[in-house]
Amino acid sequence: MKLLITGAWRYTSEQLSEIEKLGHSIMFMQDESASLSCGYDSVDGVICNGLFLHHPIDRFSNLKYIQLTSAGFDRVPMDYVASHNITINNARGVYSIPMAEFALSSVLSVYKQTDHFRSAQASHCWNKHRGLRELSGKRVCVVGCGSVGSECAIRFSAMGCEVIGIDAVPMLKNGFSAVLPVSFLKDTVSTSDITVLTLPLTKGTQGIINKSILETLPEGAVIVNISRGAIIDAEALLTVLSKRQDVTAVLDVFTEEPLPAESQLWDMSNIVITPHNSFVGEGNAYRLWSVIIGNLRAFDSK
Repeated sequence: MKLLITGAWRYTSEQLSEIEKLGHSIMFMQDESASLSCGYDSVDGVICNGLFLHHPIDRFSNLKYIQLTSAGFDRVPMDYVASHNITINNARGVYSIPMAEFALSSVLSVYKQTDHFRSAQASHCWNKHRGLRELSGKRVCVVGCGSVGSECAIRFSAMGCEVIGIDAVPMLKNGFSAVLPVSFLKDTVSTSDITVLTLPLTKGTQGIINKSILETLPEGAVIVNISRGAIIDAEALLTVLSKRQDVTAVLDVFTEEPLPAESQLWDMSNIVITPHNSFVGEGNAYRLWSVIIGNLRAFDSK
């Protein structure tokens, strides 16, 4: 297979050698928005992230294999992939551990008022805070019970939380007290101290966290979005959180990235903004390589 590898994957020479030993020839493309260094019809397979945001997939007339370096499929025209029998794999499980740790640490940061203490330290001020909260005993709603959601459930349950999952395919998994269908989303969010969003972005999930759901958040609630920005109705979030200073939103993903400097979100005291950084961890490189080589071997064995 003639395999096009983009700069979305930081490979080593040893890894490339391993792929070539499987019988694949390799072509390179650092910038996915740049022109291809080869003809579209010469590409049989790709290892990429956002390649098809810049190059129409139908131009790759001989494409039969896609390996994404992302967990989400939202940057790929999946209807086309299915209709042309193209094998596609995502980076399932690669980023789940750091993302789950990020979700847990974000909530703990809010509960333990770390901003207060950093500010006090910068001012050389011995200033106690009597409003610290305990995580133990809290109810957590994890929306999306895939690899990331499951890792979140394991960690929050280990902290003494009751974890309720919401998923399109409700199956009880380790760490969850229960997993309920999407029809229970509003009722579960309204009774949860913490809501963590880990679901994929699809036509059905875009804007699923809307004004009517946000308005049901209980007092002192924390909502964490580590999935995709468009999962939350941004206008509704601004409206509700402008009135609800007791609610905190931790946002790592946004509909437009980078988040424009003029966005009102930057100036909201009860919104914590991070630059799509939750997936970063030193174990990712090993896990991604394991996924890539494993999927290639499985494809070759067909």
